[in-house]
Amino acid sequence: MNILTLILAALLGVTPAGKAFLEPLHPRDSILIADQLRYGLQLDDVAPGTGLALADLSPFSNDTLTFLGGWQADTLIDGKHASRKAIAKALKEGKPLSIKTWVTVAPFEEGRYILPDLPVVKVTGGKADTLLFEGLEMEVKTMPVDTNTFVINDIKGQTEYPLTMAELAPWIAGLALLSAALVLGTLLIISLSRRRREKESGYVEPDYIIALRALDRYRSDKYWAPDKQKQFYSGITDTLRAYMDSRFGVDAPEMTTAEIFDALKNDPDLTPELYTEAKELFELADFVKFAKHTASDEDNAKALPAAVRFVTGTYRIDTVEDSGEEAAEK
Repeated sequence: MNILTLILAALLGVTPAGKAFLEPLHPRDSILIADQLRYGLQLDDVAPGTGLALADLSPFSNDTLTFLGGWQADTLIDGKHASRKAIAKALKEGKPLSIKTWVTVAPFEEGRYILPDLPVVKVTGGKADTLLFEGLEMEVKTMPVDTNTFVINDIKGQTEYPLTMAELAPWIAGLALLSAALVLGTLLIISLSRRRREKESGYVEPDYIIALRALDRYRSDKYWAPDKQKQFYSGITDTLRAYMDSRFGVDAPEMTTAEIFDALKNDPDLTPELYTEAKELFELADFVKFAKHTASDEDNAKALPAAVRFVTGTYRIDTVEDSGEEAAEK
């Protein structure tokens, strides 16, 4: 009991208020060593605004009986735990409440214990009353062992439970990711090996294959969005410039649209249709790139096919002429 409580009790007088309560946290028929129990008191008909002063029980702790932590409290309505909403409603209506408060006690030695009385100072409307709850006796037992029939057994192994899908799911996902990584790694090794062999053998992909592969990257209408059209038309025309440089010997990457098609206008391998279609494509691209023009979906849909036709059209003409030259040489 703390000094403050003793002084208040001496000045105000003490009113017996019944017995304290003792509840095991894990209900059982008897109290065993190291069990934890709630030791405390319950005040009924507590008016709103009531203040409580509780005793300090730490001086009673020792090696055989320990009071764990401080006081805890719960508000009851009709003997049951009350929610915040229910408490607020009761306070609003001015209804009395029950307060249950306790400390946790744990015995560590067999025997009979006399628990201390629990004084509490209740202050209501400026008036203080000291109430005394009578302490209880507690008998602590050990697990009885029949030495006549006691047999020492081996320690049982850990109980094994069947695996659940929730436990297997992370492993399955990890195995799938590992498999995907192995497949991608194998494909990468094969690709690098093929490129190395091609490089060592002096093989160079034809210019039309390089161009068609580059153009294939733009086979998506996601590039038709206004904020991506510049990337779309720049990618297509830059690919054609590189192809024209390789196929026709025109320094297209360093030339303007007018200079490119001025250089190509008399090339015998270009039909008027391919020449006109490609020129219109380049002029539209210039508007998009430099004049902030927004192309229509119809123009966007025609752009990539026009570029592909230019490459495949000139490739076919080039192949036919090479075949003719080879036949003439034979």
